[in-house]
Amino acid sequence: MTQALTLPAPAKLNLFLHINGRRSDGYHQLQTVFQLLDAGDDLSFTLGGDDILCAREWPELPWEHNLIYRAAILLRQRAGKSLPGVTVDVVKRLPQGGGLGGGSSNAATTLLALNHLWNLDLSLDELADIGRRLGADVPVFVRGHSAWAEGVGEQLTAIDLPERWYLILHPNCHVSTAQIFAHKDLTRDSALITVAAFLEGGGKNDCQTLVSSLFPQVKNAIDWLNQFGEARLTGTGACVFTAFETAADAHKALSLVPEIFSGFVARGVNISPLHQSLPETKHWGVAKR
Repeated sequence: MTQALTLPAPAKLNLFLHINGRRSDGYHQLQTVFQLLDAGDDLSFTLGGDDILCAREWPELPWEHNLIYRAAILLRQRAGKSLPGVTVDVVKRLPQGGGLGGGSSNAATTLLALNHLWNLDLSLDELADIGRRLGADVPVFVRGHSAWAEGVGEQLTAIDLPERWYLILHPNCHVSTAQIFAHKDLTRDSALITVAAFLEGGGKNDCQTLVSSLFPQVKNAIDWLNQFGEARLTGTGACVFTAFETAADAHKALSLVPEIFSGFVARGVNISPLHQSLPETKHWGVAKR
């Protein structure tokens, strides 16, 4: 049995986000595209003992509320048998509340890593089903392919996207998803868009105007980034991005970023770096549309 494993937990961008309505249960109907990135956090897992432990302090979030811990507990419950404990060490690069999917990606990496270390042999469908209980964004990271999403984000269709380079800015503020989705001024009646229309340049982020009005730092980051191309908010978070055709152009723009923002360059990828690091794990195949 493998005793230790280190794996990436990649970030994502929402290339657009339309909110098409609100359901009677309070959840929102939406359409979006998840673009996976080749940058993110790193998680190391070491088997031993009986408990699910974190190797370092995590002062901003109690460990028992962390999606890593919750994912491990759910997977252990799903296995229904005695399993060794694990200590998890996290190299955290993605900001909380940034809209980059850091917590969801951490959870997905935990599910795939422990499925391997505990020799559970659960399928991607089974792992995605567990992930859905942790958050709407977890399944796309479990399945390991950039995707078109509908419903409340659970209806996923793998999609191949141009592998562009992105400059992502974090304006050093935290945006609460719950606050944005509950806000009275959120746009909730966008028309449905087709994949073809999106690929021809359609789509926007329905949260962008609201987030920009509530958080001037986000508006400032969008205004600055617009000089290089259309800047967009990702998800409901604080981070904004724009696309470049070459790494050199993206890094040149990064060198000019004002000190009030933090930023990084990443490449959009279709297959997750997590799945590329686990050769025996097949990524989710592309469905033709």
